[in-house]
Amino acid sequence: MAKRRKRRISAAARPRRRPAAPRVRQTSGTKKTTLALLERELDAARRQLREALEQQTATSEVLRVISNSAGELEPVFQALMSNAVRLCEAKFGVLYQNEGGRFRMAAAHDVPPPFALARSRRGLFHPAPGSPVDQVMKTRRTVQIADVAATRAYAERHPTIVEAVELGGVRTSLSVPMLKENEVIGVIIIYRQEVRPFSDRQVALLTNFAHQAVIAIENARLLNELRRRTTDLSEALEQQTATSGVLRVISSSSGELAPVFESLLASAKHLCGAEFGIIFLREGMRGSISQRFSLLSLQIMK
Repeated sequence: MAKRRKRRISAAARPRRRPAAPRVRQTSGTKKTTLALLERELDAARRQLREALEQQTATSEVLRVISNSAGELEPVFQALMSNAVRLCEAKFGVLYQNEGGRFRMAAAHDVPPPFALARSRRGLFHPAPGSPVDQVMKTRRTVQIADVAATRAYAERHPTIVEAVELGGVRTSLSVPMLKENEVIGVIIIYRQEVRPFSDRQVALLTNFAHQAVIAIENARLLNELRRRTTDLSEALEQQTATSGVLRVISSSSGELAPVFESLLASAKHLCGAEFGIIFLREGMRGSISQRFSLLSLQIMK
């Protein structure tokens, strides 16, 4: 009896096992749905990787052009615009530079010929009120217009907007400021000929290209300033050397004027880039009929 009680107690003390959850059997349809979902996620990941690689390649290309441009902006702008239009899936694009509140088309890619011709003929222009460039100037921010043909500027028939819509076929535009110390020094605009807004990724990409354009402009400015200073220093050194040479001839001439004038005229001709030079000496009283000029020295380029 005692053994039976112990068995009952020990059996009662054991924790009861929970019934196992019923297994869900995956049908062939469920497996296909899961597989399709995984394939879509894989395709999306591959697409993002490909886009990131393309962006990195484009950025590297633009920076390489900047480093090799020797201060020339045109090749930089062309490389920048071609990559921006391609990667942002735009139809064409334009880069405008700000020159005292008026804008000039500095670079373009795949612009329809009638629109390009109209802009090149116009030259510098003031942005139309409410136009993409005008909004960027006022806000210093990126401006996207879903349908340029539905804007007030087009309704009021402002010439630059009419050219864009009717000659360029513009519908959607994305405008990004080129900022230097919070000042708009230019605007990059890419266009689509259908109403299809640009994605956030494309906005960020074009903003990055705008930053690179500012770097290129500043790089060109610094290089040109360095060249100008180097040229000024070289000219100053040449002038100082020439002056020293003339003074040396004067000190050793023993009163003879001919060698002094020869040295002076030779230096002047060289420094001024002249083909020849002549020194005349006026003789006689000022205003006198008898005054005449004597040829003192003649230098002809050999």
